[in-house]
Amino acid sequence: MPEADVAAQAGMLADLELLRIAAAEAGRIAMGYFRRNPEVWLKGGNSPVSEADYAADRYLRETLMAARPDYGWLSEETADNPERLGARRTFVVDPIDGTRGFVEGRAEWCVSAAVVENGRSLAGVLECPARGETYWAVAGGGAYLNGDRIGVRPGGERLSIAGPKPMIDRLPPQWQPRLDRVAYIPSLAYRLAMIASGALDATFVKPNAHDWDIAAAELILREAGGRLLDSEGGLPAFAGERIVHGELMAGSGELLAAMASVIAGPDGR
Repeated sequence: MPEADVAAQAGMLADLELLRIAAAEAGRIAMGYFRRNPEVWLKGGNSPVSEADYAADRYLRETLMAARPDYGWLSEETADNPERLGARRTFVVDPIDGTRGFVEGRAEWCVSAAVVENGRSLAGVLECPARGETYWAVAGGGAYLNGDRIGVRPGGERLSIAGPKPMIDRLPPQWQPRLDRVAYIPSLAYRLAMIASGALDATFVKPNAHDWDIAAAELILREAGGRLLDSEGGLPAFAGERIVHGELMAGSGELLAAMASVIAGPDGR
């Protein structure tokens, strides 16, 4: 391997380890509020944010930016600063993905943290402390759950799928009898991780997912052999000027190809 590639890989691994340590502590901070009636506010009219979100975000921002002061910062709970667009790499963070479920006392939430360069995630971590699970991946290095290599499951006769019912209903009729519809999972990042680990086959994603919801999980899914794709069939790009996405689909194999017809172009919307 050329020396430059060795240095690049070492840098990604160092970033991954930084993310893992910081996300673990942020998860511990969040657990201090979990199922303890934290204070909650509404932003944008109907989206909850809790004091746990702010506490975890503050810790992550202080810790990660102290370690990498030349990186940009993009987080759900921090006002966006366009100066990040001048950084070579950017931290993309959601201190609690699945806040609604967190507030309701459900365990399917996680701390999501990624390092992004040129629109692609290089390292990503999902810390899911209420479930005792930590997912991570580095570009080209595979995806892991609690230290064990994970991968999407091969397609079978029965396939589990999550996401909005109207989108699932638009799948071709020949697929419908094979589908087991999964109940709502409040964390999009965790839903994608479930596909990566083989616990779920596929999901649709309604419009308005943000970079911080999916940057870490997209890499984990990709390294596990799956894909998160947009309506053009391409990979979403992260940490640019545009941080909001349209309809997305995630999975692998023939089912993912069938899902493309649901969100492709104007007729798919």
